[in-house]
Amino acid sequence: MNTITVSAPGNLMLFGEHAVVYSRPCLVTAVDQRMKATVEVLDTEEFQLEAPDVKVTGYKKSIKALGQGDIPKGAKFVEIALKNIAEKRQLVTGLKITTNSEFSSQFGFGSSSASTVCTIKAVSELLGLNLSQKDIFDLAYKTVLDIQGKGSGFDVAAAVYGGILHFITGGAFIEPLGVTALPLIVGYTGVKADTVTLINQVKSTSETYPEIIEKIYNTIEDIVLIAKDALLAQDWQRVGELMNMNQGFLSALGVSTKKLEEMIYAVRDAGGYGAKLSGAGGGDCIIALSPDDKRKAVADAITQADGEVIQTMANAEGVRIES
Repeated sequence: MNTITVSAPGNLMLFGEHAVVYSRPCLVTAVDQRMKATVEVLDTEEFQLEAPDVKVTGYKKSIKALGQGDIPKGAKFVEIALKNIAEKRQLVTGLKITTNSEFSSQFGFGSSSASTVCTIKAVSELLGLNLSQKDIFDLAYKTVLDIQGKGSGFDVAAAVYGGILHFITGGAFIEPLGVTALPLIVGYTGVKADTVTLINQVKSTSETYPEIIEKIYNTIEDIVLIAKDALLAQDWQRVGELMNMNQGFLSALGVSTKKLEEMIYAVRDAGGYGAKLSGAGGGDCIIALSPDDKRKAVADAITQADGEVIQTMANAEGVRIES
């Protein structure tokens, strides 16, 4: 086998943003819009990357130079993932990696983590490294930390394991939940958020008001655990109400925006059970739940609030071989 194609899902955070960076639990779902990576063995000891979705084409360098020199932003996660594999298992061949995505990197669906997981899974299969799911998670999470310096790893876990997960920082606890359906409505703000900037912003706030922020994190943890039971019971009204509560604490952390709030309140005014931002905040997406007979009204309300409704399904399969 000289070529393999692998795909991994994007993700949406359901509950627990920001608190998860500080060893609290979160709930995250994989979504059915996927990232694909095709990896091909080369005769030369060269790394080549074609990633047109992030404006990287014709990129190449020696395998021995992985991680060195100026690396384009769109190439970093794939290249550093490959470097981390090379540090564990000697790469004696060149590789060409081609990525393409079913979703825009602007949405905040975790495209960087998905491309990282795809790369590691594909190289593992192609070169017979026999990496387990946890091995793939650990290597991908290391890659994220190498590049960003911060992050909980929930998006990596969603890409690896799929489904809906109860997750604690760094993969200390990863529990797939047996939820068969989750009828989310997803709205995109049109604004791309910068996760690291927002994490640093919350950290600064916590240094100014440590006791208050700790209490917020502890309450978010309580919400996560109650929401887990509500999800398992498929009690969508209760899940929506808990979304509203979680959103209030995210606003208190300073990561919500006027645009996010306008979309969230539009959902509530249209009869939705609840809505909240999903991810770091500052933009990206909101998630919402509503009664069946209000779904169209809620979707229309998101559009009228100048948001874009994203057609995606929750609870998607994790990383898998395509061909």
